[in-house]
Amino acid sequence: MASTASFNDRFSPAPPPARPEHEPMTAVKTATKADPKLANAWKTKAGGELTEAELLAMPDSEYMNEKQLEFFRTRLQALKDDLLSNAGQTTENLREDTSIVPDPADRATIEEEHALELRTRDRERKLLKKISQSLARIESGEYGYCDETGEPIGLGRLLARPTATLSLEAQQRRELKQKMFGD
Repeated sequence: MASTASFNDRFSPAPPPARPEHEPMTAVKTATKADPKLANAWKTKAGGELTEAELLAMPDSEYMNEKQLEFFRTRLQALKDDLLSNAGQTTENLREDTSIVPDPADRATIEEEHALELRTRDRERKLLKKISQSLARIESGEYGYCDETGEPIGLGRLLARPTATLSLEAQQRRELKQKMFGD
């Protein structure tokens, strides 16, 4: 027997669940701001001790205050320290695999692993440069503001990419321009 349900009934995605009227579209941010414990926790904590939720719960009027700058300074410094410790490990890895291997396949595998590790370290070297620039921007008071427009970059973007120097809109414009006109 043929099913009475049409193709669309069987294979179309289910509609998204209905959103209660009292719940705004930015539920995560609003819910975080509505929690009085989080909304005021930043007042009693040092910037380096804040959590991401507490940072996001801060009022917009407090954007890039001393505590937020300290939070990002601590995060960037920890990332920098981690990358620097990894660099020493690379030297050790390259040094210990320098023995002569008679099998060409094994030698090729080792050389490919070395090349991959060197490419990774090169990307990390570039990231270290961006981290140092971001730390300098914190000291100069420019951190958190777009290089092109001067507008706030936004805490969410900075949490995801602490070295960001452009707002999301400015970055999208730059990428579109690069796509249209090349590098």
